[in-house]
Amino acid sequence: MIEINNLVRKFGNKYALDGVSFTVGKGEIVGFLGPNGAGKSTTMNIITGYLSPTSGSVSVDGIDVFSEPLKVKRLIGFLPEQPPLYIDMTVWEYLSFVFDLKGCDYNKRAHLEEICDLVKITDVKRRLIKNLSKGYKQRVGIASAIIGNPPVIIFDEPTVGLDPKQIIEIRTLLRSLAKNHTIILSTHILSEVQAVCDRIVVINEGKIIADQKTAKLSETLGQNNRFRVKIAGPSKEVSNLLKTIHSVTKVTQDGVREGDAFNFIVEYNGSVDIRKMMFRALADKGWPILAMEGVEISLEDLFVKLIENNLREDLK
Repeated sequence: MIEINNLVRKFGNKYALDGVSFTVGKGEIVGFLGPNGAGKSTTMNIITGYLSPTSGSVSVDGIDVFSEPLKVKRLIGFLPEQPPLYIDMTVWEYLSFVFDLKGCDYNKRAHLEEICDLVKITDVKRRLIKNLSKGYKQRVGIASAIIGNPPVIIFDEPTVGLDPKQIIEIRTLLRSLAKNHTIILSTHILSEVQAVCDRIVVINEGKIIADQKTAKLSETLGQNNRFRVKIAGPSKEVSNLLKTIHSVTKVTQDGVREGDAFNFIVEYNGSVDIRKMMFRALADKGWPILAMEGVEISLEDLFVKLIENNLREDLK
């Protein structure tokens, strides 16, 4: 559905994008992940035709963004980080204005009522936008992006500045939209990807450093080698003993004391099963294991690992 090929964008002598290439298939919901300043918004603005690249190409549904920009814009709904709302309009007036601006050929009232119901803003549609909460303003921005039912929707930091309840509501909405749209979700919040997307593209300093299914990243990086264990015994001594076990690479205390037991995160070389060795060592000391569970690597850890791997490749 979306093809990005060798995209370059320079601002003076600085490369905001340096050879960015990736594709998004029809019906996919892809997280576009990276720290602030990595090049996410620049990429989004180029895809939507708001910014020209220095070189490279972008096509949406086989249509070139730069040679036929109006055709592409009809295929895309875009919510920038700061929704371009006219705050002195009511919600209904604003959505009606966007409907006319897009030249939609649906029945206006029925279409806007459907969208208001979908994003749950029906109860505020007669209120002035300036009097709405941040969460409702984001919903109005999302509503404006999906007017006309564009097959592609691009969200740039859709939950920034929202409280936890509003974040959960927006994530639920994004998942519901994914049933009928191809979605790119640009964010620097890793939990967003975990909650919404099944594939991520990671960008850092204008370069793509990973493009893979979310669930496969930890396997690719060889990081499924951590577990949480609760052990009854003196914290410092237990920690020191665990560190002496062959193939253990790191031990950290996790959480607070529970009676005479402490939780530890144990990391080890994934090629060796250390559980039997750990059991024998602790049994010899009379320190029983009360619980043990595997710990999946977080996307925060994955991102740090990807950056480290990328730096090592650059130094070769």
